[in-house]
Amino acid sequence: MADPFRTDIETIRRRARQRMEDGAVTGAYLADRDRVIEVLNEVLATEIVCVLRYKNHYFMASGINAQPIAQEFLTHANEEQQHADMVAQRITQLGGNPNLNPEGLATRSHAQYVEAATLERMIREDLVAERVAIETYAEIIRWLGSDDPTTRRLMEDLLKVEEEHADDLANMLQTLGNRPARNPNPKLARNANGGRRRPQRR
Repeated sequence: MADPFRTDIETIRRRARQRMEDGAVTGAYLADRDRVIEVLNEVLATEIVCVLRYKNHYFMASGINAQPIAQEFLTHANEEQQHADMVAQRITQLGGNPNLNPEGLATRSHAQYVEAATLERMIREDLVAERVAIETYAEIIRWLGSDDPTTRRLMEDLLKVEEEHADDLANMLQTLGNRPARNPNPKLARNANGGRRRPQRR
């Protein structure tokens, strides 16, 4: 670094006393707050739709291979619910209102709610939804840049888990087809034998 870090602490202290009702949002916040809240509500809808789809697949999964895959659906549903809670909390930190109104939920969501009659189709629909989330979340991260680092880090955390979900589902498809998994996943093998799942994320 060419220059030492400097800041006008007196100016920062003075600004901190202004518009205190804005809470965590200070003069250092550079993003379009209203637009960020709107985008986060789309992410919230996406996560809720994914919870509902995974829960439907969990309850409807049947067949000789169903038990370990159904448990994976349930774990994914629980993690998507955690994501929804994290996004809703960030919306409130930004002074927004988390849109939990079921009316228009499917329209706001990036991913679709699709039921399926077979285990393979369930996995495929979940994989498609995860791939949609991965691409749209990556776009949001690039869009946020350095204007809202907290929201960007949140989206990066979500993206990491969605990529893990997509990898899980792709390996499930391989296993269901009696083909070796692309990347053998010991987590799924442990799951099939009643092993412990990965720890819950905060």
